[in-house]
Amino acid sequence: MTTSDSETSEPSGPTLSTTIATLPGMSRARAGRLAKLGLRTVQDLLFLFPRDYERPAPPAKVDELRDGEPASLLGAITDTEITSRTPGKSVFGAIVENASGAIRILFFNQAFRADQLTLGRRVIISGSPRLNGLRWEFVHPKVTLLDVTEKLPEPRMMAIYPLTEGVKQAELRNLAETYLSLTSKLSEVMPASLRAAAAERLRERGIQVFGDLPPIDEALRQLHLPDNEILMMTARTRLVFQELFVMQLALAMKRRRSTTNLHAPPLPSSAMIDARITNRLPFTLTGDQRLAIDEIRADMSRQFPMNRLLQGDVGSGKTVVAVYAMMLAVAGGHQAVLMAPTEVLARQHFQTLSEMLEGSRVRIGLLCGSLSAGDRRDVFTRTANGEIDLLIGTQALLYGDIEFHRLGLCVVDEQHKFGVNQRVQLRSGGLDPHSLVMSATPIPRSIAMTMFGDVELSTIREKPPGRGKINTYLSHDGWKDRWWSFVRERLDEGRQAFVVAPRVSAAEDQDVEAEDVSSVETVYEDLCNGALSDYRVGLLHGRMSNDEKQAIMQSFAAGRTQVLVSTTVIEVGINVPNATVMTIMGGQRFGLAQLHQLRGRVARGAHAGHVCVFTDGERSPDENERLKVFEQTDDGFELAEADFRLRGPGDLLGRKQSGMPPMRIADLNRDVEILAVARAMAQELIDEDPELDAEDVAALRDQMIRRYGKRMDLGDAA
Repeated sequence: MTTSDSETSEPSGPTLSTTIATLPGMSRARAGRLAKLGLRTVQDLLFLFPRDYERPAPPAKVDELRDGEPASLLGAITDTEITSRTPGKSVFGAIVENASGAIRILFFNQAFRADQLTLGRRVIISGSPRLNGLRWEFVHPKVTLLDVTEKLPEPRMMAIYPLTEGVKQAELRNLAETYLSLTSKLSEVMPASLRAAAAERLRERGIQVFGDLPPIDEALRQLHLPDNEILMMTARTRLVFQELFVMQLALAMKRRRSTTNLHAPPLPSSAMIDARITNRLPFTLTGDQRLAIDEIRADMSRQFPMNRLLQGDVGSGKTVVAVYAMMLAVAGGHQAVLMAPTEVLARQHFQTLSEMLEGSRVRIGLLCGSLSAGDRRDVFTRTANGEIDLLIGTQALLYGDIEFHRLGLCVVDEQHKFGVNQRVQLRSGGLDPHSLVMSATPIPRSIAMTMFGDVELSTIREKPPGRGKINTYLSHDGWKDRWWSFVRERLDEGRQAFVVAPRVSAAEDQDVEAEDVSSVETVYEDLCNGALSDYRVGLLHGRMSNDEKQAIMQSFAAGRTQVLVSTTVIEVGINVPNATVMTIMGGQRFGLAQLHQLRGRVARGAHAGHVCVFTDGERSPDENERLKVFEQTDDGFELAEADFRLRGPGDLLGRKQSGMPPMRIADLNRDVEILAVARAMAQELIDEDPELDAEDVAALRDQMIRRYGKRMDLGDAA
């Protein structure tokens, strides 16, 4: 996080760049173990951040002890006993006494304690006491030995570092303390004025900061050997802010460069164009949809590419907003392309747009993997000649060197289904088209400011009127008969139902017993021969051909199939308003966002929806925290934040998807308010000094380029 001063003379002792292996008393084996923690130089050691702290237990009197509550006692050894010194069989006990009373301490298989804890020895005992009969006991407490005349030492917080096999806390603490003085050799990258301004802004957000953010050497000292809690937290805040600030500088610089170095066709809107497009839309726009459209109109009117992320909960009407943007591109004499993650969804978009634009002069094309070679060539030719205005497709759009006549807008549906490089491919060639990516998985606030920090964000929270309420239940095997009776009642009323299972077949999962795995094959067979034998039941999964999947979905959408047993291929975008009931089998095998996406397939019309989640095995779904959250809220934004708390950014997005290096000290879950301040201040600095040319931020710019230059194509990357 910092750079080291250059050495102008031969050093007389270890320096920041000294390798761990050459430190005094360091064996090759020990250096190898430390290397597993990323410790190869002294500077690495100084930037090994504690993961927590051991806080001293409060001093207590014997009559103040509480069972299981950490405490410490000062006293003298007044009695000892040891049952045996045989390894593996020894038990050492002693009585520690002071003016408030006496307690017993016990150590198993630590015969050396008999030589250490002798009669009359003054000690401090720390641990969690337990009441054994009428006497308090500490089992394996921490023991601090005191000389006869030694004063009681001040309680001190002690760092707890990440460990690896063969490395102990005491070793890392000793190393850190030994070389902590070398922090004075570190270069400061954050000017004092910036640290002072940041401290003030952080306090305004309710973050406790003592004084200004400290310089780097003081921050590291307080992190490794804190004087107290507030100074340690202030030191941590300084380092977290620096890490997030450097990232946000890179994102702000990338955003700015995209508006100055890239050129897109300006596609201005007018009141007449807006009215023509709006009159074509099948619904009255909600306030959130109108706001998102206005943001997109402003972006597309400029001569540099729009780069906007449109996020909204399931059923919030994002597709209508995307259709507006595509129509705006066509009205401006350009083409638009929409890429969907599955052929089923691509064909659904194609059908929806075809119905919506029936009778207009807009020409629509479809490109997906199941097309014949001749049909694909025809689509390629008509697209290159400008005979297709709107092209809908799957990842087939990324292959075959497709050429556009005048591409003005790329829309990517369900952006999290595609890698970063795939999204970029659609934008290549000639003028850079405007870009709109959509997500029905709401993004946690901190993720939006980091992984998607180089894009503008539009959010739709409001749902269109007329949607039915969704009721969610967690259940177990004992209620299945009652549930299937409820499903039959809804089917008899004319409604339709989904049944979702996590696997195509039980044999797919090698980690658990086959009979414990819910699979569409077994569920389909059981329902056809049992609870739903009197109804028309269909089967859908990813192993089927595209033609088979399309036929099954069309049958369900037309109402010819009453119940669809499926894997998660129906998770995104499938729109059957008459489907009001969903049964999810093996619920513990789904992620929270995935469960919410599935739930979004029901109650898309005026009728209320009902979703019941069953789990495999004997464990009750109420014991699963994720499922309890899912039952309690149907707000996708709340669920996204809960999912983030439960799983963290690494699991939520994955390293490859995020394209960002891991955080070294910042926690995107915990430090979102610090992130907000870092983002705002980084944008202000880039607005004031776009290339960070000022002398006092040169070191900050160097650090930004080293860490993010290559990833964000900022140039000057080392």
